[in-house]
Amino acid sequence: MILFPAIDLKDGACVRLLKGEMDQATVFNDDPAAQARAFSQAGCEWLHVVDLNGAFEGKPVNGAAVESIRAAVDMKIQLGGGIREMATIERWIKAGVDRVILGTVALRDPELVRAACKKYPGQIAVGIDARGGTRGEEQLGCDRDRLEQYVAVEGWAETSEMKVAELALKFENCGVAAIIYTDIDRDGVMAGPNVKATGELAAAISTPVIASGGVSCLDDLLALQEIEKDGVIGAISGRALYDGRIDLKEAVEVLSRA
Repeated sequence: MILFPAIDLKDGACVRLLKGEMDQATVFNDDPAAQARAFSQAGCEWLHVVDLNGAFEGKPVNGAAVESIRAAVDMKIQLGGGIREMATIERWIKAGVDRVILGTVALRDPELVRAACKKYPGQIAVGIDARGGTRGEEQLGCDRDRLEQYVAVEGWAETSEMKVAELALKFENCGVAAIIYTDIDRDGVMAGPNVKATGELAAAISTPVIASGGVSCLDDLLALQEIEKDGVIGAISGRALYDGRIDLKEAVEVLSRA
């Protein structure tokens, strides 16, 4: 299973949000290129980068930071945030980004996703950010891991009427490299990933799934690795790497051995 260290960019710095709230950002490094080098030196092959400002504004904002990261490391980079037009996809791929993540536009304009997959096979991922308990289910006393989850868009500022699995199934057999599934309610809170929902999504589709949100320790990564057989090919971690809860080099070695 691949471990993707995360660099979330806000105003040019590396930050982590709490449940996707921009006003609850913690700055961990004001030099994204230096942070990328640190991740590279720990042995990671991939880097997960998100332009948070871009996700809210609907267009790239932290372009200079992304370019500095690309120039600093030889790692493969997947990038999301504010990518909603074919011209922007083309710009980033020409700039050396290995995989472009389409989020809001996957809900708004699924045909663009299909066209991008055809033009750039193996280089397009779909980001599905999920919220549960938005339709009153929390009042029923249900297990939140079993709730129907709905797709959030526009930098997680809006929650749609589209269910997660329903959106994922729209892109079966069109060449999407991976579905990046994020449980927003767990993002940044160090409560552990939603292993159950991640596994259920992976088992329901043929597209590989990358898990995101809540990874807080090595055991969380190993729990996700247990469902690799269902199609979970990777996990994204951010805050736990920055605050030292996960030793990145150790985690890479353990996952590679397994």
